[in-house]
Amino acid sequence: MTENALMTEYIEVETAAGRVRGCWRPTTGGRGNVRSAAFLGIPFAEAPVGDLRFQAPVPKEPWEGTLDALSFAPTAQRGDPGVTLIPEPSVPGESTLNVNVFTPSLDGALPVLVWIHGGGYFAGSPASPWYDGRNFNRDGVVTVSISYRLGFDGFGWIEGAPSNRGVRDWLLALEWVQQNIAAFGGDPSRVTIAGQSAGGGAVLTLLGMEKAQHLFHGVYALSGALADVAAPRSEAFGRALAIAGGVEPTVSGFSSLGEERVLELQKKATELGPKSLTSMIDEGLPLGPSVDGDLLPRPTLEALAAGVGAEKPLVLGSTDDEFTMAMTGAAKALRWVPQALLLNRLGVPKTIRRDYLGANADVVALGKTRLAGRVLTDRMFRTAVLDVAAARGDAPTWAYRFSWPSGHFGFAEHCLDVPFFFDCLDGPAMEPLAGPNPPQELADELHAAAVSLVVDGDPGWPAHHGDAGTVRVWDTPVRDVADGYASVKALRSLGS
Repeated sequence: MTENALMTEYIEVETAAGRVRGCWRPTTGGRGNVRSAAFLGIPFAEAPVGDLRFQAPVPKEPWEGTLDALSFAPTAQRGDPGVTLIPEPSVPGESTLNVNVFTPSLDGALPVLVWIHGGGYFAGSPASPWYDGRNFNRDGVVTVSISYRLGFDGFGWIEGAPSNRGVRDWLLALEWVQQNIAAFGGDPSRVTIAGQSAGGGAVLTLLGMEKAQHLFHGVYALSGALADVAAPRSEAFGRALAIAGGVEPTVSGFSSLGEERVLELQKKATELGPKSLTSMIDEGLPLGPSVDGDLLPRPTLEALAAGVGAEKPLVLGSTDDEFTMAMTGAAKALRWVPQALLLNRLGVPKTIRRDYLGANADVVALGKTRLAGRVLTDRMFRTAVLDVAAARGDAPTWAYRFSWPSGHFGFAEHCLDVPFFFDCLDGPAMEPLAGPNPPQELADELHAAAVSLVVDGDPGWPAHHGDAGTVRVWDTPVRDVADGYASVKALRSLGS
């Protein structure tokens, strides 16, 4: 059967809210003639507009007839935010709370992967061709990608509004999976949640949330960026945004501002400069899941240390140089900045510099741009891997590092591991991130490990225990090393 013929072969499923129509497509690199059915843009909630804009999500009312689920639905992301390295298109429209389901079969009870996209909690889109679950389908895994409200609409403090609206969107989407995935051939008792960057932070947040434990059974966090915004900081940001917009910090006040105006105010309030970058390292993101005393009664690390989610397998890690790209534009200026001053500005105190520089001698030898990028990466991402692993103690935890250097950038930058995870190196916009001819054999191994976690609860290398243990290094060749995050330990006293 030709691809064109496959694209016109429709398939229908009855969900709790109504019937949906998807279509069959081919997989790639498959074993035999495995197909993948895509159901795109199925609403799990009513459109968050009008009176519902700053409220908790409301489950979608049933519809009559058959809903075409043949193209991506509207996204919370508007326009081009100019920050995403992954092709994540914006789709205009109001009904932004949707799921995309990819399945190889409606029969049986296959394990399920639910993907939460990244984007700093203010950008990103589930409509990326990289997030297509066809090759997870090829390997016997039903795949779902979900949307959620972003930025201030999703996470901003507003007097009289429910907190953490974006988190509530995740929860309702996962409830939808529990109620409906069996109709798509998935097993609701075998759900693994995964995400990258803010999406990686999202799944860690959910792992530490008592109220979410019944919704999933395993976690895979790529470059997890935990927010855990303190309640006073969240409120201060909301009040400041209201003042800037000339309104009261209430639901009615913010509702009087159009979406474009709120986005404009949000962008201005979160613009990064040299001083604000250091502030973000020390204080974290201003918008994201907040410790509200309700959904999140305590910070995620405290919850994990108390044993929340301890029975669930967790894989987590980062790329080696997540944010080195952010420093490349400053390479010329950094040549004239003394190393001591640079480290001081990046918050590395004198008391630990010798240990840190010694542990990262290979990066120091590459110059101050690479050193600055590594410090940013370590403080924002890599120390968090050790902190989470330590908090979980003997809970089943596996750590990795993605170290393969991009053929374009020459180092393992933010987002580089995502197409390897999805086994989509043949996808669009790959060369600007990975360079020409990225190694398919590495994608084969990394993707297989992800499938192994979803199917068997074990990715296939020795577990990590507390502060130290075996770390899988994704590179060519793939290898396992002892204490693979030792080079960041000097920074852990600063916090993640």
